Amino acid sequence: MLASELALIERRIAEIDAPPPPQALDADAFSALLSDGPAQEIPAESAAPPAAIASMIQSSAERYGVDPALVRAVINQESGFNPYATSSAGAQGLMQLMPQTAQALGVSDAYDPGQNVDGGTRFLRSLLDRFGGDTRLALAAYNAGPAAVERYGGIPPYAETQHYVASILGDYEQERS
Repeated sequence: MLASELALIERRIAEIDAPPPPQALDADAFSALLSDGPAQEIPAESAAPPAAIASMIQSSAERYGVDPALVRAVINQESGFNPYATSSAGAQGLMQLMPQTAQALGVSDAYDPGQNVDGGTRFLRSLLDRFGGDTRLALAAYNAGPAAVERYGGIPPYAETQHYVASILGDYEQERS
């Protein structure tokens, strides 16, 4: 079952760009995603007003030790703060979680802003940990997958991923200053 879940996650990565297919996450890395248990239930308002989303971001950022400005920058890039966003590849919600990734993170409804932000922030924390706190590499892995970052020994040479990382870092730095 773990192998099939990993394969589905890797298919999403391949849909992002068409270089050689990324290698599957190893079992230890996938287990690390799940080590904190299922996503925390954070009550979500029906229309998820900006204040409610800001509160969800702050709560999840504190819970997982991620700078809330970074979470906001990822959400801005991924969905433009639209909790109902769906990509052509099938990624869902504010932090654009693929259904298989959402399931692995314990997110039962990726369109529920609280669950999505919690799961996406936990996933981002796991990538920061995996890449020694290097925000650039964690963001590249969020977009292209950790196997691609490891294969290339840094940000993969995919135009989309390079733009993604630069855009988020620009937003992040602007918000922090």
